[in-house]
Order: sequence, then C-alpha cells, then structure tokens
Amino acid sequence: MSKTIEEINEKIKSGNVVVLDAEEIIDYVDKNGIKKTAKDIDVVTTATFGPMCSSGAFLNFGHSDPPIKMTKAWLNDVPAYAGLAAVDVYIGAAELSEIEDANYGGSYVIEDLIAGKPVELKATAYGTDCYPRKEIKTYITKETINQAYLYNPRNAYQNYAAATNSSSRTIYTYMGKLLPHFGNVTFSSAGQLNPLLNDPYFRTIGIGTKIFFGGAQGFVAWYGTQHNPSKERLPNGTPVGPGGTLALIGNLKHMSTNYVRACTFYGYGVTLFLGVGIPIPVLDEEMVEFLKIKDEDIYTEIIDYSVQRRNKPSYGKINYKQLRSGKIKINGKNVQAGSISSYYKAKEIANVLKNWITEGKFYLTSCVAPLPSEEKINNLDIMSREETQ
Repeated sequence: MSKTIEEINEKIKSGNVVVLDAEEIIDYVDKNGIKKTAKDIDVVTTATFGPMCSSGAFLNFGHSDPPIKMTKAWLNDVPAYAGLAAVDVYIGAAELSEIEDANYGGSYVIEDLIAGKPVELKATAYGTDCYPRKEIKTYITKETINQAYLYNPRNAYQNYAAATNSSSRTIYTYMGKLLPHFGNVTFSSAGQLNPLLNDPYFRTIGIGTKIFFGGAQGFVAWYGTQHNPSKERLPNGTPVGPGGTLALIGNLKHMSTNYVRACTFYGYGVTLFLGVGIPIPVLDEEMVEFLKIKDEDIYTEIIDYSVQRRNKPSYGKINYKQLRSGKIKINGKNVQAGSISSYYKAKEIANVLKNWITEGKFYLTSCVAPLPSEEKINNLDIMSREETQ
C-alpha cells in the first residue's frame, strides 16, 4: 500500500500524522518489519549540522539619498560582491576580512546579521546621472534592509571522505587538524541521520522540496555544485564517494544562531556551520528499505590529505559506526577518529522538524523537478514531474 504527499499532508492537517526521526525508525523497523512500518509511519525527519563553506547571503540594502550604484562593498571590512545591481550584494561565507586576520570573515557577518547585531556597510561607486553618490558608510541590521536570504550553492553532501595524514608534519585543512604519521582521522557526516543517505536515489528530495534551513523554513533551489551521483554504490543504494549535493535557499531574517554559526579552522580560514533538516515521506515499502539504514551500513573512504593532487591515496573503506567509536585501524595501527560535524545537533534538528510537522506548522511539498541521479549531468534537461509523466 502506497501513500501520497497529499494524503500525508491531510494527516498533518488533522493532527493524525505519525513522524519518527531517522534514528528512531531503525528500531521501529527492527521490531515491526518493513510492511508494518510503511503502513504505520508517515514521515521520517533527517538532518545534518556541519561546516558548509559553499554558503553565502544575498542582501538588498534599499536606496540611500542621493542614491548610489555600488561597485565595491564591504561588510565589517569583509568584501562583498557588488556586480549585481545598484544596492544588491552577495557575501560569501568563506570570504576573509581585509582588516582582521584570518579569524573573521563572511560567515561571521552572516551570524552577526542573524543575531540582530549592527554591521558596518562601506561602498564606493563611479557615479552616474541616476546614481550620483560615490561613497557611503553606514550601519545596517536585518531589520533595516529590504531582503536578506541565504543562497548556498553547495550544502548537505550525501557522503564525504574521512581525512588522514601520512606525512611527517601536522597539516591544517578544512577537515581540521591532521596529525603526522596517521596520528588521527577526521570525518564530517551525520551518517544514519544524513538526508541524502536516507533518500539515496532522490525519490522524494528534489527542486522545490521544503526543508528546515538554519532554524527557518527554506527550500531546495537546485542541485548543488559538484553534485555527482556516485557510480560506486553499496547494495543499499548509498554512495561510497561524495555523491549528491544541494543548493539551498531561505530567509536569513527568520534564522537562528542556534543553527547558523561562524567558525575558524586554524591554518585554513573561516567557514559556516549550518543546520539542515529534510522530511522524507514514507511513500511505500521501498522508502522504508532506504530509511532503515544504520551507521554500520554506510561506508566512506579514508583519504590522505597530505598528498597535494586531485586523486589522493586511499587507505581503505570504513563505516560510520567504526568512525564514531573513536578508534579505527590504518595499516594495523590504532588511530583516533573524530567528527567535525555534530551528530547531537543533527538529532536536535531532526526532532525540531518532527515537532513542526506533528504540530501542523510544517507541510510537505512535492518537488517540481527531480535532482539528477545519473553520473553525467552536464547535458541533463531537467523537466518538471508533470512533463516526465
């Protein structure tokens, strides 16, 4: 027996919807089986919380008097891209301050705006008849500007490699501090809570899917940059390589610093920790097969980040249960393993989203177009679901 998203939304409206998070459904399936789970459970909430450098915010400041057509702009001395229109800019999360050292950048500006703090805006221009002003210096907040929304080109990796270091020196990377001679391994995934691992072939997650995004409601805007559905998959559908990614959009003004936090990785730069939660409708028994995935069923590769070339050496595959144990073996040596993402926060987000749904504050959406699920996507003509039926 299958369900539709429309039928599930009717259950949300009537207060009869049954929702579990992606951790809870594992035990439910173990106790009740696939068929009963598909019948009993309507929605499974998934989530992730970790560093996502490919993020940023579009801002519209409104016009000054006299007006200005900004050609260069800075927010708290962090350069913002102004080549859009008169008072539109995009600030990237990984952009660094021109005044401070590498400990401040675009992610901190974004967090400050979400927190309601004033942010200094400086801009210059060449001046035109309709935009005569050539410079401006003022302060903005999220309340004083017209629009502020996150548009993130690449978030929520489906899977990602674990990192180690075979060299004789400590190295500092976006995967954190890697000690010499295989001194540690770092990884970044919510594993069994990860949205795209619970829907590995993108049956329900697509363009237009409504999501939890930084504490607000947002949407999947497109497939993310470097979206590359993996050729190598396990029998359960999970990719061993990085796999899919999502481009996400949401209203910055409604977000919370509980789920959008700036940080600095020593020796690398600034990035943005971001919380993303995605509800997956339990349409049929096949979806349950995907949703019952456990950390021990999900594998990634251990990659040597000390080798500075595209194809880095691999030291084998390992599952997330082993990684979360804190100790693994590389070449017969016990190695400490640690996560740079937060499973605790991912679980919290999954439960917040679960509460939104059960309280009737969040309804599911059908995607308007599917995400590419094939390896070659460059020439893919994405059509609406109506056009493909």
